[in-house]
Amino acid sequence: MISSASEFLSLRYTSDPRYYERAAHDTADLRTWLDINGRYPEPRKRLANNKNVPLEVLSVLAADPDPGVRHMVATKRKLSAEIIERLAMDKDDSVRLQIARHSNASTSVLATLASGDWEMVADAARERLASFEDGNQS
Repeated sequence: MISSASEFLSLRYTSDPRYYERAAHDTADLRTWLDINGRYPEPRKRLANNKNVPLEVLSVLAADPDPGVRHMVATKRKLSAEIIERLAMDKDDSVRLQIARHSNASTSVLATLASGDWEMVADAARERLASFEDGNQS
């Protein structure tokens, strides 16, 4: 378990792969995650990349000013419907594209994305909608 923001940083920036893996997979309490996010802006993408980061933190990161952080959040399987809906309206094309491909995106979210301006996002959303109609939902 990661016990502090400084421990996360030391794990994240080590050259030893064993410790680096801990930064991507270990758990921490909510206070530690929020402390990392609040005090250290640079590793927010890595914070979002952690396999055990809680939804409360992902919700905060989904509003991050850096589109790279929001994109990383959009790749997470465990997103809530609320976070998916928020990211589907993101101003960054790559974030919306990731949501169009997200396995938990609802048909209403996909329908909204399918009518969007960027053809790549719209095509991905239409493809997912077609899979719902075919009964595949994948």
